[in-house]
Amino acid sequence: MNLTRNIPTLLYVFLFSIVNVSAQTKIVYTFEMHEEIGPAMTRLTEYAIAEAEKKSAAYILIDMDTYGGMVLDGDNIRTALLKTKIPTIVFVRNNAASAGALIAIACDSIYMLPGSTIGAASVVNQQGELMPEKYQSYMRKKMRATAEQTGRNPLIAEGMTDENLEIDSIKPKGKIITFSTNEAIKYGYCNAEVEKLEDVLAKLKEGEFVLENHESTLVETLLLWLVNPAVSGIFLLLIFAGIYFEFKAPGTFLPIGLSLIAALFYFAPLYLEGLATNWEILVFASGIILIVLEIFVIPGFGIAGISGIVLTIAGLTLALVRNIDFDFTFVPKGSLAVSFLVVSLAMALPLILIIALGQKLFDSTLFKKMGVEAEMKTVDGFSVRDNELQRLIGQTGIAVTNLRPSGKIEINNFQYDSIADGNFISKDAVVKVIRVQATYLVVSI
Repeated sequence: MNLTRNIPTLLYVFLFSIVNVSAQTKIVYTFEMHEEIGPAMTRLTEYAIAEAEKKSAAYILIDMDTYGGMVLDGDNIRTALLKTKIPTIVFVRNNAASAGALIAIACDSIYMLPGSTIGAASVVNQQGELMPEKYQSYMRKKMRATAEQTGRNPLIAEGMTDENLEIDSIKPKGKIITFSTNEAIKYGYCNAEVEKLEDVLAKLKEGEFVLENHESTLVETLLLWLVNPAVSGIFLLLIFAGIYFEFKAPGTFLPIGLSLIAALFYFAPLYLEGLATNWEILVFASGIILIVLEIFVIPGFGIAGISGIVLTIAGLTLALVRNIDFDFTFVPKGSLAVSFLVVSLAMALPLILIIALGQKLFDSTLFKKMGVEAEMKTVDGFSVRDNELQRLIGQTGIAVTNLRPSGKIEINNFQYDSIADGNFISKDAVVKVIRVQATYLVVSI
């Protein structure tokens, strides 16, 4: 036998074998669900499903150990799992309770670790007390519909929610179904008992499989950081601080710019997480517009200003709660009040800071650098105007508009943009120029 002549053939057979083995090896894309079911878990599931579909994975495998969480997020995850064309598997490591049970039965296959449990899907509040019937009815129908779609006994799914339901030999009246691993296998809510996650692969019979764990991207990590309540609170402070500083010294621009950037970072992650909706952002924007109109256009402080403040607070508050349009059915009790308190405190703190520091804050080097005054002094075109305003220091004039704190005064038949030093100054009041700030005269009574 001439080995030299057969080398090309042997090489071809070797390469074909490698390609063939590689083609038979399929991806099982897995991610963990070990925390409370909430917006972060919804986002993680959506990312994982999208990545699995991108990689043409053969299966999606959820490593689950959760006591549940928010009903709406459980429903969103359930819907995402039912919509994907990739077969889904859940490995219950210990618990699949409440919203976790809903998610588990939305998967095509269920495998459980010995000693694990699945069920107890009644809707409860944060104190563990059963919520009213309308909540239970919603969850019952979701559980039943999900079981029907994945080929499991829908009556048992209802029994995981409805304590009044009686199922012969399975559930007496007054109890909620929670299955152990063996019971779940017996009644079709578990395919098999396995000792570890990798054992699930041995149950799949269509070739060789390899586990691929979901790795969070930089964008995912950043988004999860931005929706952290502490971070949202900082953005709230920046929003109101920017508005207050611009209100006190119009024309500095940098404070209001920072406020708008803070609003973007406040709403963007909440919008992506499904908390803030279009109409809530519109409410906030409308409030800001009304406040601006009240400061610079409409004389006096009346309906526009008050409405603007109310709408601004309302938009920021509603963006923190998980309502569906005007339906607050599944908003946890007290969360709306907590959100309102958080926004109110964020609004009050900058005001307290301004009152405590007073004019020292606005005369500080840092604040002056933020304004347009430093920029104007470096431009020759402003030097004449600046000298003209400086000569007015010490003169008296008449307020031709209300100063709240900005407005206009008249000196020697000429009108000037002015800012009240301290309290509100009403129209027609006699005022005195005490200094110049940027292109404004700072006046007092």
